[in-house]
Amino acid sequence: MEKTIYVDNKPVRLKSTAALPKRYKAQFRRDYFADLFKIAKVFEGKDRKEMDLKHISYEDLSCLDLDVLYDIIWTLAKTADKNIPEPLEWYDQFERFDLMKVLPKVGELISGSVSQSKKK
Repeated sequence: MEKTIYVDNKPVRLKSTAALPKRYKAQFRRDYFADLFKIAKVFEGKDRKEMDLKHISYEDLSCLDLDVLYDIIWTLAKTADKNIPEPLEWYDQFERFDLMKVLPKVGELISGSVSQSKKK
């Protein structure tokens, strides 16, 4: 599954394939699914409108590692375009990266990566 979103008025291609969890682990040395399920617990039961830090309790916020979300988004971008630079360099190209606006747009790609793995 692939989609283009806009970040800082720049088009960003994102793609989810069966290789996404392996690419994530190769880059960040963490298990994609373990990280994803930790994040999912924080947003569990919330709809897209509530995917905002102001709707998250302090207890949930203490469990939320925003680096994981940035790392997943970078991996989706790297899957779509093998030529993008390393994460810090790639994020430096944006003056602003509003994670809470981007996150609902990538939710379908992330959930697709989970259902792909369940089929196996």
